[in-house]
Amino acid sequence: MVYRPTRGDAPPRFGEQFVDPPRRGAPVDADLYRDPERYERERVTALRTSWLLGAHSAEIANPGDWVLHEGHGETVVIARQADGSVAAFHNVCQHRGARLTRGESSGCDRRLVCPWHGWVYDTTGKVVGIPERENFATELVDGLRAPAVAAQEWGGFVWINLAGPEAAPDLLDWIGADVVADLGRFALEKMVVHAKVVYDIPANYKAIVDGFNEVYHATELHHTSKEFTVASRSTTYHLTGPHSMMFVPRPEHLDKIAAGTIDQQQHTICHYVLFPNTVFNNNPRHIQIFQPIPLSVDLTRFVLWELIYPQDEGESDAAYADYFDKTMAHWQALQGVIEEDVFIFNELSATRHSMGYEKNIFGDNECKPVAYHATMDHVVNGGSAMDRWNDYPGLVRK
Repeated sequence: MVYRPTRGDAPPRFGEQFVDPPRRGAPVDADLYRDPERYERERVTALRTSWLLGAHSAEIANPGDWVLHEGHGETVVIARQADGSVAAFHNVCQHRGARLTRGESSGCDRRLVCPWHGWVYDTTGKVVGIPERENFATELVDGLRAPAVAAQEWGGFVWINLAGPEAAPDLLDWIGADVVADLGRFALEKMVVHAKVVYDIPANYKAIVDGFNEVYHATELHHTSKEFTVASRSTTYHLTGPHSMMFVPRPEHLDKIAAGTIDQQQHTICHYVLFPNTVFNNNPRHIQIFQPIPLSVDLTRFVLWELIYPQDEGESDAAYADYFDKTMAHWQALQGVIEEDVFIFNELSATRHSMGYEKNIFGDNECKPVAYHATMDHVVNGGSAMDRWNDYPGLVRK
């Protein structure tokens, strides 16, 4: 049968045996979303030092395959190596600074040739060909390569860190044991990409992270049922290092919450935000990943991934068809929900510079955005996101 995620040995996220950090609302200044200087500081601190979702592993299935990841002024090649590992490097010719390629993926190419002067790079980022090389001093070009970007795989995705292989923390240390244990129960590495949808939205990327960091908006924006609204009031919120988790009870399972028998992977919408801009929205049958990639202070490329489970070996076609049909029906409904989110994100452009917009007022049930902005402030002001493990060391048993 199709893989069925359960809590397994992951800790429960409901119940009085756990104590969260304080949940509290707070105002956030509007300039955090619209000030170009603030955006530049985030770009060179948080975005250049954090692990970012770069590509799905299936996009570079074979040795020599590569894809581009572009955003916030950076362009990176992510490539599958001959030994099956992954590597990444800046898509920047070391001769005169042109992009090596504008293509989104490798196609049949196994070499990258700069379109300006024909310098050739292999898929490790090393310069392997220079026309009229005799005109360049040996000490300038021997061993030359495009600067490396850290790259590691987890959960069926390739993650990148612009700080580079020597400076970046280990990916799993960055994600942390709480999220690795809990999100890992969904066996992301078994899932396949059913759809990838891309929007360009005239809003700051943090506003989009905020939008998927709380459930308070669902009643008005998504016209959810009364039962869902009531159930959502039992949502649990957890801070874990620079990241956060949110578990929204499905209304048909409120009896299990009352009885203390809830399995969050089966009975809730499991929601994980990995700082600074990766959001997992997990349903028991399928998963959406929301990826707001900043292009500028007020322009975001919003990438939406839909992941489903493949047919297991030995599973009947009829059984898988039933899973697929039910999943696609839910996915179709969720696309309408996402369009409503995109609508409201676009609405933000009309008021962005209004004198009437001075701050966001977050309530206690919007505590996750408050914690997110506190982490961003900490990093922008010279700290490290890894410091947050000391402030929010995960879930604490009474």
